[in-house]
Amino acid sequence: MELYDILEAVMIASFGASWPLNVRKSILARTAKGKSLGFLLLIEFGYIVGIVAKLINPNYIANFSQKWYVLFFYVLNFCMVGADVIVYFRNRRLDAAAEAAKQE
Repeated sequence: MELYDILEAVMIASFGASWPLNVRKSILARTAKGKSLGFLLLIEFGYIVGIVAKLINPNYIANFSQKWYVLFFYVLNFCMVGADVIVYFRNRRLDAAAEAAKQE
């Protein structure tokens, strides 16, 4: 296990630690106000690029049995941000319903 792999895993895990808290906050807030779909999608794109980079790197694939945990955190973070995107659309629907109720 190389130091750069450990540091990358720590970086990804640090980012990932914030996503469950963010998803919880979004669920409880019940509003999409203050959220940016573009920001979330840009992060998703970054995780996709990171995953693809790992999968096409012959050195990573050759040592996959020793370095699987790095890819695991990329995929886990991708799923967490995906959950936040889903909650974003739920909250937009709730915002629209609240606005419609206010109009009546």
